[in-house]
Amino acid sequence: MTKDMLKEIFDMQEALNQRIGVNCKNLTEEEQQTWVLNYCRALSQETAELIDSVPWKWWAKYQKYDKQNACVEVIDLFHFLISLAQVLGLSAEDVYTLYMKKNEVNFQRQDSGYAEKDETNNQTLTV
Repeated sequence: MTKDMLKEIFDMQEALNQRIGVNCKNLTEEEQQTWVLNYCRALSQETAELIDSVPWKWWAKYQKYDKQNACVEVIDLFHFLISLAQVLGLSAEDVYTLYMKKNEVNFQRQDSGYAEKDETNNQTLTV
């Protein structure tokens, strides 16, 4: 039997969120909106911390590339991204299914030259 690593990560994040006091399965619609915003803000902050791991100030010579910290910041992003998925009611299986469908759309866009943006093909992506 192969271990489902994505499901294990989702289960672990759910347990952490519950320990923190956030039960993503029992949120009202208003609470969902609040937590979507909370997690988007957290993702934004973690992205800024990831950016700070690479020398982005072209005018400053003191900066160093901190690959180890960059890796940790990516994991922090995963924590919040999985929490966001859970707030929206997505399971690990749902994320996999939607990822596969969206990946196919992205390849089709590349094959066609992606000359026009057509959001209607996103509307068919459901779990």
